[in-house]
Amino acid sequence: MDFTPTEAQSAARDLAATVFGDLATPERLSRLGSGSDPELWRALCASGLTAAAEDVGLLGLVLLLEEQGRRTAQTPLAVTTAYGLLPVAAHGTDDQRVRLLPGLRDGTRIATGALTAGACAVRSSDPGRLTGTVPWVPWLRDATDVLVADVEQALWWVRVADARAVEDVETTAPWAAGRLVLEATPAERLGAAPDPPPRSGQATPAVPSPHTAPSAYGDVLATARVAFAGLQAGVCAGSLARAVEHTAVREQFGRPLSTHQAVLMRAADAYMDTEAIRVTAYEAAWRRDEGLPYDTHALTAAWWASEAGKRVVHTGQHLHGGLGADLDHPVHRHFLWGRQLDAYVGCGSEVLAELGALLAREEEAA
Repeated sequence: MDFTPTEAQSAARDLAATVFGDLATPERLSRLGSGSDPELWRALCASGLTAAAEDVGLLGLVLLLEEQGRRTAQTPLAVTTAYGLLPVAAHGTDDQRVRLLPGLRDGTRIATGALTAGACAVRSSDPGRLTGTVPWVPWLRDATDVLVADVEQALWWVRVADARAVEDVETTAPWAAGRLVLEATPAERLGAAPDPPPRSGQATPAVPSPHTAPSAYGDVLATARVAFAGLQAGVCAGSLARAVEHTAVREQFGRPLSTHQAVLMRAADAYMDTEAIRVTAYEAAWRRDEGLPYDTHALTAAWWASEAGKRVVHTGQHLHGGLGADLDHPVHRHFLWGRQLDAYVGCGSEVLAELGALLAREEEAA
């Protein structure tokens, strides 16, 4: 495997670093509260970075989201691409691609996803109608559309304006989240409906192998986990960079903190954890781009993002000493984002249990 970015991926990453670096400054972020930055979103869309996710693949998207995470930039890039652009391109019908992709590319549509955090309490009661409540959905307050999974793991495209209610929810990180309430809400199934089960006397389709292409739900969920793992890699890298900068100039007992062995070892552990998140996210993304099985790799990336991510952001805050306790210090934003991502991708024990169950099923089917 080769994770070396292509020329297009490198160009997109460098452009993202410039846009986020210019606009997602600590001063601007401190004025946003829990809302998103519309000026930053317009700049990302005008530069073509939202549409670029189709061309640079999931690995390229991970690179873009790393740059967002470094700055903890409050913009719905991750959700619009992972729950909107890529699912519609991969699983939508021809008609859905024609209708939905242009708006997702230019940013006039902002998508998010209700596939986790209790999303599967949603039911399809009548044809094309959904009922249920999702406790919180990231960036829902910004969204025009939301991709919803029902109890049967079917994917539905819902206009946020059609929902019965969208209630503000304050989460650990400022992600403009909302509570989604659906009550016989009109919805459009993403992609074509599956074939009906065979009638009596017809041959039953062969059981797919464990390495058959995943369902649309499985693909979208795995893709989102990898995308958010890439975001976590950036959050951790940004936190560690701030800690390194601080300990290089802050002195204790007449010498910089960075020369003390305990500080060096703590920072080294955080660096190794950050690299583990990055490389597992890269591998899962690369495998998807290459058309290889990647469901177990996505869960591995999610586990590292959860378990290692919270260790790194705690280290970043700890190495700032008393400044780390300042709620207005930029490093505190990395702490909040790291803990939010830990909760969102799934706590480590839950992800590990899911990974173990998946490996066991594959072993049985082999």
